[in-house]
Amino acid sequence: MSVMPGRDERSGAGRRGPASEARFVSGVQGSPRVSRISNDARPANPGVKLTYEDFVLFPDDGKRHELIDGEHYVTPSPNTKHQAIAINLAGMIWSYLQQRPIGRVFGAPFDVVFSDFDVVEPDLLYLSSARAAAVLTPKHAKGAPDLVVEIGSKGTRKRDETIKRRLYERFGVSEYWVIDPEIDTIKVYRRPGGRYKRAAELSLEDGDVLTTPLLPGLDLPLAKIFEN
Repeated sequence: MSVMPGRDERSGAGRRGPASEARFVSGVQGSPRVSRISNDARPANPGVKLTYEDFVLFPDDGKRHELIDGEHYVTPSPNTKHQAIAINLAGMIWSYLQQRPIGRVFGAPFDVVFSDFDVVEPDLLYLSSARAAAVLTPKHAKGAPDLVVEIGSKGTRKRDETIKRRLYERFGVSEYWVIDPEIDTIKVYRRPGGRYKRAAELSLEDGDVLTTPLLPGLDLPLAKIFEN
């Protein structure tokens, strides 16, 4: 499991500033654009299409900054339960990979660059060795991971199930897990035929165990994933 540097270290172009700061970035034919950092997961400046060149200038302020179809989304820092789930899950996958080195697991913040207009920071992602050789760079992953995991919150739940699911489907992420810490459930999406279908909906209450063909032989009990 890798701990990645902040955005300013990754790109050499980061800026720090308060969350309410309005910043000007270069626009088409030199005209200025404004990206206003908000405190929720909505687009920071709807209607203005930003690029990766703009993305690397976003402040390294502890919030998650993402571009989806050129829209700038900002998510507040995660809470305690979110972080516990992320560490539990990443730790189990990391331990498995120590015994069976078939890929690599990364936790946020780590940029996944799908296109010049689509740059996200999943909570967790897995790259098989073959996929890592194709998409992993010293700065980020430039292309689709095999697996993406998003841990939802009140502000991101709808986006994770709609905008992000469509994004990951469109760019070829093989498997997508949506974790809901409020009700202790995990939805699993897979892409038979190129379109996501819900392969499973698991719950802590039912004592379910999460498995995936991407990690053969690994059992992930929800009791361990949601353990505080």
